Parts: sequence; C-alpha cells; structure tokens
Amino acid sequence: MKSVERTYSTMLLEEVKPGVALVTLNRPDRYNAMTNTMFIEMEQLAWDLDQDDDCRVVILTGAGKTFCAGYDLADAEDLPNLGALGMLDQQERAARALTAIRSLRTPVIAAVNGPAAGGGLSLVLAADIRIAGPRAKFNAAFVRIGLSAGDLGTSWLLTRLIGPAKTSEICFTGRIVGAQEAADLGLVNSVSPGDDLLGAALGMAEQIVANSPGGVQLSKRALQANMETGSYAAAIELENRGQALLTRTPDMLEALTAFKEKRAPVFHGE
Repeated sequence: MKSVERTYSTMLLEEVKPGVALVTLNRPDRYNAMTNTMFIEMEQLAWDLDQDDDCRVVILTGAGKTFCAGYDLADAEDLPNLGALGMLDQQERAARALTAIRSLRTPVIAAVNGPAAGGGLSLVLAADIRIAGPRAKFNAAFVRIGLSAGDLGTSWLLTRLIGPAKTSEICFTGRIVGAQEAADLGLVNSVSPGDDLLGAALGMAEQIVANSPGGVQLSKRALQANMETGSYAAAIELENRGQALLTRTPDMLEALTAFKEKRAPVFHGE
C-alpha cells in the first residue's frame, strides 16, 4: 500500500496482510494519550488511507498495555486558560480527527488491547467493529475531570450501541466496564481469549478482504448513513442507489461468474 510510505510521530502504520493496514497509537510512555499532534496526524492518516485503493481494512490498536487513556492530562492543564473560541477550536480539532477515522471508506476494526478511557473510548466507538482483549477496560471518564460525556461522539454512538439506560449509568458514574461486560452489553463484538487479539482482528480483516471492495464500502456507507436517516423509505432509497451502482461494476460480474464456475471470486475493486 502506498499509504505505508508516510511516517507519523504519534502512530505506527504498517501493512500486515495484503490490503490490511495496522495503525498503532504509539505513545506507550503516556498510555497512548491524545495530543494535538496526534489529532492532526490522525486526520492526515485517514486522508492517506482513503486515497490508497489497495487499503481494504484498517485495524486500530495501542502500543504497550493500554489502548488509549484519552486526552493527555499534561496538556489538559491549559484548557481552562483558553477563551471560548480557543476551546471551540481545540474541540473541533479533536472531533475532526475522530470523524475522519469513522468516515474512512474501508471498515475499521478496533483491537482494544487495554484500557480505553475518555477520548480513548470515543475512538473505540468510532470503529465499525470492536474486538477486546482480556485486559481491555472502558470508561467514560469525562465526569471525573469536570467534563461532559457529550464529547467526541460518545453520547451519540454509545447510546446507539447499548441503549440510553446503560449509557446513562456508565456516563454519569464514570465507572469502569470490563471486557466481558462490554461484550455482554454489545459495546464490543467479542472478547479474544489469551494474547491473540491481533490474530482475532486479522482473522476478521481477512474475511472482509475476501469480499468485493465496492460491496463492503457501500455497505459501510449505507449502515452509517441509515443510522441518521429518519424513515424506512429514505433508507430503502439509499440502499437502492447503492445496489444499482454495484451491478454496473466488473466485480459483480466476476462474483456471478465465479458462482457458476464453482470457484472463489477474484475481486479487483472495480
């Protein structure tokens, strides 16, 4: 993939399987906490990956024993000194980064190797699929530092994943949710036993890569768009347009031919 040629100071990017990009938050000495540099680089990373037609799936994880501890509290000390517009600029910079990750045209799998707190939880929620390791922990830590859980999409995404009652409980108390409870609630898709978290994420990624790139990308677009659509009729309209587009692609013809010939299809993303 062409995108792996770029380097970042707060993240590592590598191609671990054909079409599979592994992004590792790489500030283990600070528990992979977020900084303005990370937000800027995350937005750039998303743009780079989106321009790379060879990229089919993105796996997101953290270096060391932590996924992401949220915003770096060393930097947070300056937040009360910002004016209203300065704080709005800060908030929008962070929001653009996470929105860019969620808006990637390819699926994003969060391989949550350890604690994900505050903005780290928000980043987990921005992924399409979440797989937790046994040491994963989640908490909406915002209220513990005098802030609101209405931050970086948490109030919108978590409510849709686990419902308003449980979201309220977790956000109002700031309590920690362990890996198994997260799976029981539907916050994560599954818990990977032992130390094979990346293996589980890669297995999921390979299943996705085996399918038509256009089909996967338009499926993601439909799923996300229809979370915000107000009616069944509008959802059907969007789905109809996607299916009509895909029947015009060589990959659709290849899938039908392969089925008739009783072989695996070879997709080219065309």
